[in-house]
Amino acid sequence: MKIGNRMFDVENDCYIMGILNVTPDSFSDGGKWNDLEKAKKHVADMIEEGASIIDVGGESTRPGHQQISIQEEIERVVPVIEMIKKNFDIPVSIDSYKSPVVEEALKAGADLVNDIWGLKYDRKVADLIARYQVPCCLMHNREAAVYDDFLEDMCRDLKESVFIAKQAGVADQQIILDPGVGFGKTYEHNLMAIHHLERLVDLGYPVLLATSRKSVIGLTLDLPTDQRVEGTLVTTVLGVQKKAAFIRVHDVKENMRAIRMTQAILREGRKK
Repeated sequence: MKIGNRMFDVENDCYIMGILNVTPDSFSDGGKWNDLEKAKKHVADMIEEGASIIDVGGESTRPGHQQISIQEEIERVVPVIEMIKKNFDIPVSIDSYKSPVVEEALKAGADLVNDIWGLKYDRKVADLIARYQVPCCLMHNREAAVYDDFLEDMCRDLKESVFIAKQAGVADQQIILDPGVGFGKTYEHNLMAIHHLERLVDLGYPVLLATSRKSVIGLTLDLPTDQRVEGTLVTTVLGVQKKAAFIRVHDVKENMRAIRMTQAILREGRKK
């Protein structure tokens, strides 16, 4: 898969998407990277630690978040995307589900669209992805955590997102799927989605796993957001074992080490 000017071996490797929230209220790092210079330093650090993509988000999507205006979101993300493209040679993802924001981000140089509503909130996002010929990450989400058969329903929902993308003209090789841990799911659903990640892989698209510091880890270990690194690492190892192509995290260095160690063990194990 080509993202920006880089090729990603999504069948045999696992890459880190580093999180850059330029928000005052994100659940884990709100307010830390709002300043352009601080954001620039953080991007440099994440690249040095092993990030292959930087995911820029301008609106918190934590539970109970307040939706901000489109203009405010644009004013948050566009300068940051422009700064990254000017100073670094790394693909940039825009974390948004609103077509006006996505369009301005793509104009600013974003290389990938990360839509937490899997194109179901604003269908125009699919048209923009097709027009700009960029890859997209389609996340599973629902308004309420009500399912007949959770795993079957999750896969069916994601197939609907894929259909929307393809109907708009998005190519198969430009689609990534995300189980949406922490979105439209109970605690038990989140654990099940991680455990059965292969169900998404079996749909035939690269999979992104995004569990970093999330509530499923906090609830399991009874820990605040700034103490969830070890729990995140466990999910990353499981993701690599289940052939996730991308891991979206805050703590790049630690997760990169976990990925490399897991890959080394799996590689040696396949020789026998």
